[in-house]
Amino acid sequence: MALVLYAGKTNKNGYKTLIAAEYSGVEVKLVENFEMGVSNKTPEFLKMNPIGKVPVLETPDGPIFESNAIARYVARLKAENPLCGSTLFDYGHIEQWIDFASMEIDANIARWFYPRMFGGYLPPAEEFAIASLKRALGALNTHLASNTYLVGHSVSLADIVMICNLYLGFSQIMTKSFTLEFPHVERYFWTLVNQPTFKKIIGEVKQAESVPPVTSKKPAAQPKETKAKAKDEPKKEAKKEVEKQPAKAEAAEEEEAPKPKPKNPLDLLPPSKMILDEWKRLYSNTKTNFREVAIKGFWDMYDPEGYSLWFCNYKYDEENTVSFVTLNKVGGFLQRMDLARKYAFGKMLVIGSQPPFKVKGLWLFRGQEIPQFVLDECYDMELYEWKKVDISDEAQKERVSQMIEDCEPFEGEPLLDAKCFK
Repeated sequence: MALVLYAGKTNKNGYKTLIAAEYSGVEVKLVENFEMGVSNKTPEFLKMNPIGKVPVLETPDGPIFESNAIARYVARLKAENPLCGSTLFDYGHIEQWIDFASMEIDANIARWFYPRMFGGYLPPAEEFAIASLKRALGALNTHLASNTYLVGHSVSLADIVMICNLYLGFSQIMTKSFTLEFPHVERYFWTLVNQPTFKKIIGEVKQAESVPPVTSKKPAAQPKETKAKAKDEPKKEAKKEVEKQPAKAEAAEEEEAPKPKPKNPLDLLPPSKMILDEWKRLYSNTKTNFREVAIKGFWDMYDPEGYSLWFCNYKYDEENTVSFVTLNKVGGFLQRMDLARKYAFGKMLVIGSQPPFKVKGLWLFRGQEIPQFVLDECYDMELYEWKKVDISDEAQKERVSQMIEDCEPFEGEPLLDAKCFK
């Protein structure tokens, strides 16, 4: 009886067994037409693994589940397999790195990726997962600085497990800006996934270009209630036809004459000499001599009666210990400010070369106060301290110019990033 692996064609845990089999010269057949959520719920599958997880390997002696256990089994089918090391000490190190790959790398990638895709997303939990993953990648990077492989001088089972676990991160959520600080991990990953045996199973690998957005689950529809009401309506109408007629007439009148949508209070302000879109175009189109062209243009256009300028400082900079998370936090704020795009322009600076990073911003709003609808709808606003700019103070005016210009160093510190809302 041939060894049969039950897993999807793109299951990274199934890759471990298939790559180990290729290196070991062991024939493993991947079951055809395996559909996650269907095939793994059948009575036949549940006899092999009662909790319905994949992969499962069917052997002449019975089934084996758990991906690392399956990969070990396949590797040990070949006597004196170099994948398992040449000494007991090597074997111990291989097991060490397999556990590390599972508990420190795979677990933290999963805690970051899956809540974004399938629900249960919590920002503090994500920050903890990313910090833990960075700590693990830092340790791995240090080891790989003087080692081509995890153990010895050739591919071992530890490398197979590690690469397959890193594959989910690199392909789905760990962008280039994230992995840049782990150059030896990058070298290690791209070297191995492009080796013929790995490439035969995994195929071409492309690094994630962006972190997937958090999936929002909409409330489920309730068709049954609607149908039930529809069935009951004829009876109720027959009994209360007279009573309902006035109500229906009123409803008809409301439908025929819908109330006009109230205008935004900012649209009712006196006209301003500053045309916000003209400033945004000038900002976007100025590529050289920015101070002489864009900054001068801004102050020529600025209308202190029709607009106001505001500085903002993030209240909890001590929490900004992970650069990637801090940048995402600012990016999320700008996305949620989209409701104010017609009435605002903003610059957000992430400052510092080492954590904790400082987050400071400059905002231009229509009117003399921060719009109330922004305060009501964008919960990020309360995370910042806001101070109105006094343009009669030359120091504050210069600070505005520097923030628009992305001046670096800013207040004596380098910029990690600068983002614009326009």
